[in-house]
Amino acid sequence: MTLDIKICGLKTGEAVDRAVSLGASHVGFIFFAKSPRNIEPFDAGRLADRVRGRARIVAVTVNADNDDLDEIVDQLAPDVLQLHGSESPERVLNIKAVYGLPVMKAFSVREADDLKKIDPYIGIADRFLFDAKPPAGSELPGGNGVAFDWTLMHLLDGGVDYMLSGGLNKDNIAEAVRLTGAPGIDVSSGVESAPGVKDLGLMEAFFEAVQEAEREAAAAGRGT
Repeated sequence: MTLDIKICGLKTGEAVDRAVSLGASHVGFIFFAKSPRNIEPFDAGRLADRVRGRARIVAVTVNADNDDLDEIVDQLAPDVLQLHGSESPERVLNIKAVYGLPVMKAFSVREADDLKKIDPYIGIADRFLFDAKPPAGSELPGGNGVAFDWTLMHLLDGGVDYMLSGGLNKDNIAEAVRLTGAPGIDVSSGVESAPGVKDLGLMEAFFEAVQEAEREAAAAGRGT
């Protein structure tokens, strides 16, 4: 099993370099003013250029209009657009048509019914991201460091491609992978020493835990 691993909310060259050297398949840059991980498109583009071709570049937006997306796409040249707001299926189709880029649509999950919300997007979004619903009072749609009931992922059709997000860290990632069999994982606050501040030591520990989980999964597969 080889997981896609996305490190999101990157803001420094050192963190970008370390993420990719450790094995990140995706690096995410957040364009949302209320987030402590917010970055300007020009700055994100310079960081992305350090690892372009070695990891997929993801632009994370929240209900962005075309003017904002124009600047982000121009400055960052992302490989993927991640939509983390309330974008409708029609809006997703429009964005794909305008920018010619694959879209990963994020959904917040607390209970089984939340997973049904993806149905109108199947065949439209290229991939899904499942995050925990924000705690009361939070203005951030993601990056809150809270998890949801991972066993809900078994309710998904097996053909749904997704990344698992929400409260993942070095201590729980093995359980998350074991319970969900997720093809991809996304971490942000779980590798931070403070909101928006990536901790290289925590990043290393996270990747070590992921590698151990992959070894355990491989061993379990051989034993069946």
